[in-house]
Amino acid sequence: VQLQAFGGGLVQAGGSLRLSCAASGRTFSNYAMGWFRQAPGKEREFVAAISRAGTRTNYATSAKGRFTISRDNAMNELYLQMNKLKPEDTAVYYCAARPDVTCATPATDYGNWGQGTQVTVSS
Repeated sequence: VQLQAFGGGLVQAGGSLRLSCAASGRTFSNYAMGWFRQAPGKEREFVAAISRAGTRTNYATSAKGRFTISRDNAMNELYLQMNKLKPEDTAVYYCAARPDVTCATPATDYGNWGQGTQVTVSS
């Protein structure tokens, strides 16, 4: 499955952004999906994941209560609604897919990655 993330941008602290990830090439509903991010000089870290059917989600502690992951299998799209953004959320955000039912947190569990979209939160 090919993935393309978009929707990043520059936002002030406290603001919101909605990231999207468009999937093509394979049956999107066969894949559990995740969002990851990587800030300059840091390792890629898990943000959120959603099961194949969208019935289960998992969030990093830093994302709980502020971010919401969702998917539309009919539209072949994945979303990440980010509210109450903080400067420490600044990073390149990646969507990723794994051909499995359940959520996963390790980046190594995902075999397909999008190109990333930059999110910058100013203070």
